[in-house]
Amino acid sequence: MVEARWNGHVIARSDDTVVVERNHYFPADSMTEAVQLKPSATTSVCPWKGTAHYYTLVVDGAENVDAAWYYPEPKDAAREITGRIAFWKGVTVA
Repeated sequence: MVEARWNGHVIARSDDTVVVERNHYFPADSMTEAVQLKPSATTSVCPWKGTAHYYTLVVDGAENVDAAWYYPEPKDAAREITGRIAFWKGVTVA
């Protein structure tokens, strides 16, 4: 079982993550009740995965801006991460 933790809380938990470039991509339905995902206007482009969109994490009223990302329409080479979310910016995954 892999867990993502931030601000003292488990924010995602799954035994079905996909690892791409050392990042665990969690199924979207593996988010716990401790976290709220707030859509962000931030995007970035990966040449082989496509355009990433971001979420701000909200846990106990604290925000971690753009700390989660996902690819709503990944390119064919990255189709395995469709419907999945990855984390950074202080989120620990183990």
